[in-house]
Amino acid sequence: MVDDENIKTTVSPFAIREGEIKTFDGKDGYVSINQIIHKINLGHITDIHFEILDLINEFEFMTSRQIYFMLLARNVEIKSQDKLNVKLDQLIRTKILTRYYFSSEEGKGIYRVYCLEKMGKYLLNSREKECKWQPTDNTKPVALIKKRLAGNQVIIAYLRKSSNFKSYIVKPALTAKSLGKVFKPHGEVSLGIGNKNIDLLFECVRREENWEKKFAERMNFYKDFYNNFVPGDSGFRIMPQLIFVCEDEKHMVETLREIVSQKLNIDKIKMYFTTDLKQNSTALDKSLTEFVKDENGKFKAMNIEFKVLA
Repeated sequence: MVDDENIKTTVSPFAIREGEIKTFDGKDGYVSINQIIHKINLGHITDIHFEILDLINEFEFMTSRQIYFMLLARNVEIKSQDKLNVKLDQLIRTKILTRYYFSSEEGKGIYRVYCLEKMGKYLLNSREKECKWQPTDNTKPVALIKKRLAGNQVIIAYLRKSSNFKSYIVKPALTAKSLGKVFKPHGEVSLGIGNKNIDLLFECVRREENWEKKFAERMNFYKDFYNNFVPGDSGFRIMPQLIFVCEDEKHMVETLREIVSQKLNIDKIKMYFTTDLKQNSTALDKSLTEFVKDENGKFKAMNIEFKVLA
């Protein structure tokens, strides 16, 4: 497997491509639960398969690369990406998982996206694992899936590369009090330094259709949350740091422009920006950007050194 820092690409795999569609790449037909139980009894479906199901249940959509790194983080013995792909194919053939790829006029995407099937939910329930999956979850559009994948990548990067990493939540729940709305960022990472905790929230922004309008709607929830924050809200003792994960550096500027033009700024916190590809760096301490006004009132991008991420 190619290390993150050796991946040679200038475009994020999780960026939106024009006219992109989600294409089914699973298995058609019917597989009975009795057939699956027989495979379990024969040892063809093992605890590692259940670990894979548990991960996909937690993250909702994952690439095989993401599954591989999370298995390693859980100390699950998986010898290689190829060995993992064999197990994923077994789960596809028995309709425990299904998968999709993205295609556009530029061609097929370079990766497959894995998600649960009905049989996967049954198996997780049999092990007393909570699984809220519904068949309609697999009908989510490309943009929502890519936001989830970008959020996964950030969580995995911090887990692997920050020595101060403490914990993560895939879909933390925040409450916008005035609006009476519960909304979910695309990831939360907690870093620990001595007795102090720093909580980071990640909002993944994609250039989907009408993305500016959708982004403004999300920002109104964040503004409500931060402007009315008191210790203990949504489980935070102090205000979490908000980080926007954009498709590329130009998109960071476009996102800032929307914040300024639509008056979406949050006065109580600094807002940091990053991109998908910056998560591929060996270290993350220089992966964040802050936009600061100069003496002429123009914004200037500054790469900040966030030592806690070393």
